[in-house]
This record gives sequence, C-alpha cells and structure tokens, in this order.
Amino acid sequence: MKAMILAAGRGERLRPLTDTTPKPLIQVGGQCLIEYHLHALKQAGIADVVINLAWLGDQIESLLGDGSHYGVNIVYSYETGQALETGGGIFKALDLLADETFIVTNADIWTDYDYQNLPLKIDGLAHLVMVDNPQQHPKGDFSLEKGLLHDTDTQRKTFSGVGVYSANLFKDIKQTIFPLAPLLREAMQKDQVTGEYYQGKWFDIGTVERLELLDASLKSDING
Repeated sequence: MKAMILAAGRGERLRPLTDTTPKPLIQVGGQCLIEYHLHALKQAGIADVVINLAWLGDQIESLLGDGSHYGVNIVYSYETGQALETGGGIFKALDLLADETFIVTNADIWTDYDYQNLPLKIDGLAHLVMVDNPQQHPKGDFSLEKGLLHDTDTQRKTFSGVGVYSANLFKDIKQTIFPLAPLLREAMQKDQVTGEYYQGKWFDIGTVERLELLDASLKSDING
C-alpha cells in the first residue's frame, strides 16, 4: 500500500511563519511536521510515499529529496496555479498512487496513531480515523455508529486527517478542483465509509498557539 501526504496548503493562519517556510517544514519538538509522518509511515512498513506540492514546494523537495534518508521512496505531485483543494490534490495524484487503496494523511497534523492499525483493504470507498472534538472544532464532522460514518448531528467526532481511500471514490470525477468532504458525504449516504475512534494524541496545527502547544508537549516528552 502507498501513502500520500497532503502538503500543498498555504497555511494562511500560521502567517507570517508560512510566508517563507511551507507549513509542513515548520519544526516542532526538533523535527519538521512532515518528518514525523515519514518516520511513522516507515515504521508501519509503508515504503512508497506521494507528496503533493504547491506553496514553497521546492523547499520541501529540497529537504526530503527522494526519501532515502528516511527509508522510503518519495515521488512528488506538482500543483501549479489555482489551489486544487484536498479532493483535487488526491485526484491529480491517482496515477502516482496506482493502488486500489491508499493511505492519505494531512501534513499539518501531529499524532501518535500507529499507521499499522489502518486496514489494508476497506469495506467501501473510505475508512477514516476519528478523534474527540478539539476546542477549536466543538461540533465535529461526522457521526460514528457501529463502524460506519454518517453525516448526522448525533455524537459527532472530528476527522483526524488520516484515512484510507479507494480509487473508486473518485471514479466519476470530471472537475480538477474540488473539496473532499462532499464526496465523502455522498459515499456515507450509501454506507460506503467506515471509521474508527482513536483516543491517543492528536494535534491540528492550525494556529501559532496550537503549534506552540504541540512544541511544548513534545519537548516535555523528550526531556521527561
């Protein structure tokens, strides 16, 4: 199974840090955010990684290279012009992923979730890892009931940004720029999206304050 790391975002809420440094290269606990994902994927036995690039993407490619330093093989999906959004970014990279199912993770999260726990095959079109709703997102995203995700208001949890997808989720796509959420909601109506609830550590690095909180937490663990 291959994995894709979504790394093309502008990181508007982290400006001015992201004016000169792409969000995935911001350091926390002595490492770049994206490096944590590469180490975790390698540990889970995932050797082939696709990374999409846009804003300051040359810096990411310059640091990571072909991935050999991390024990993985990295190929890049280059996005130019208008942002493709999450769905469009994955869709553009499908030829590089070239698998029936593949892992996708956001570069701008940090978690101690073990990628080995993700299913190699899924019953449906997607499998999402859900977490407790953080303070900044109290209403959550989707409801998890008996292993299936639904777009209802009952006991909603937050999508962690980690998931497994089937290429068939994108089979009827005609446009090149689109968000992922509407595709997932459509699949949920057909009971085609499974999920799991993770109660470990998870951080969404959307603001400077949350970045500093994660950095302090990791340094505390290191020095602990």
